Amino acid sequence: MAQEQGLPATGNRKRRNALSAIVAVFVLGLAAWGAWWWLDGRWHEGTDDAYVGGNIVQITPQAPGTVVAVRADDTDFVKAGEELVRLDRADAKVALEQAEAQLARTVRQVRTYYATDAQLAATAAQRESDLAKARQDLVRREAAAPSGAVSREEIDHARDAIASAQAGLDAAREPRRVNRVLPVGTSVAEHPDVKAAAAKVHEAFIAYARTTIVAPVAGFVAKRSVQVGQRVQAGTPLMAVIPLDQVWVDANFKESQLADVRVGQPAEVSADLYGGHVTYKGKVAGLGAGTGAAFALLPPQNATGNWIKVVQRLPVRIALDPAELAKHPLQVGLSMRVEVETHDRRGARLPQAARAQAGQQTNVFDLSEKQAADRIAAIVRQNGGGDGKHAL
Repeated sequence: MAQEQGLPATGNRKRRNALSAIVAVFVLGLAAWGAWWWLDGRWHEGTDDAYVGGNIVQITPQAPGTVVAVRADDTDFVKAGEELVRLDRADAKVALEQAEAQLARTVRQVRTYYATDAQLAATAAQRESDLAKARQDLVRREAAAPSGAVSREEIDHARDAIASAQAGLDAAREPRRVNRVLPVGTSVAEHPDVKAAAAKVHEAFIAYARTTIVAPVAGFVAKRSVQVGQRVQAGTPLMAVIPLDQVWVDANFKESQLADVRVGQPAEVSADLYGGHVTYKGKVAGLGAGTGAAFALLPPQNATGNWIKVVQRLPVRIALDPAELAKHPLQVGLSMRVEVETHDRRGARLPQAARAQAGQQTNVFDLSEKQAADRIAAIVRQNGGGDGKHAL
């Protein structure tokens, strides 16, 4: 009888022990989670609403024309300055040849100003010599007049000769003065007429160079739509070049997660493409100026009676390490997971700091400018312009 009474007590004790163990495990787990949150978890904000972003460089012609060749297709890698599309250049070539011929003609015409000036200078010098001789003749005759060796009539003739020589000198000097007004103080290359003709050559050469459409940056070709024989206008999208070595991650954090996010904080990024075994070390490059809904094509109108609050998300740009990108390349639009370490919370949420350098730039078009200048200088030299340093 006593044993039967002890059975329920033993069962209750076992249940109490089991419940105590469960509670203990729960408390320990809660304590462990609390310790983790206090020591590490509260310094991190993460999201899987993140995607790879990048610059999509549109390739458009700068002048209208007919496509005669397409040198690149989707998925191709092209280098900066590499030819992508060529337009028919027959009209541009004719215009360039006409401009070059006009420049050569102008250089030769300006050269005549310098040659004529030398000729007129020699004529004026001869007239000065004639005037000096006439004055010497008058002096000699006036000296001999008291002795009666020279008549009054000869003296009058000598004076008339001086007047005639003076008139001849004035007549020789005036054409030179008029001729020197055009090239005075300039060289052949710097003469206004030559510079105007050179500008026409420059314009025609640039139009000729623009018949070759090149890649402004290195990257992969995408969205190709141009076809051979197509007539295109200036600004028509032909294809795009995407520099995948310059991509970043746009992480869309909830607004409640951004209070402690600052520019420059480190971030750990992983891609669904590679799984968890590839991790990128990035940093916060900037925070968006507005939510995605604010910049939507049709932004929501909340001033209605049936309003439901929805947590908004703000884009945070994460810059990636170029060396890691080269080792594990990414494509635009891939899904990413981002975790930002917010331990360093110094500074403003939205710092007003100007960018130190240009985000994107290219110098592939500078080559056309140099080629045009070299071509103009060659035409000036070939047509007698010399080194352009001779001036009146």
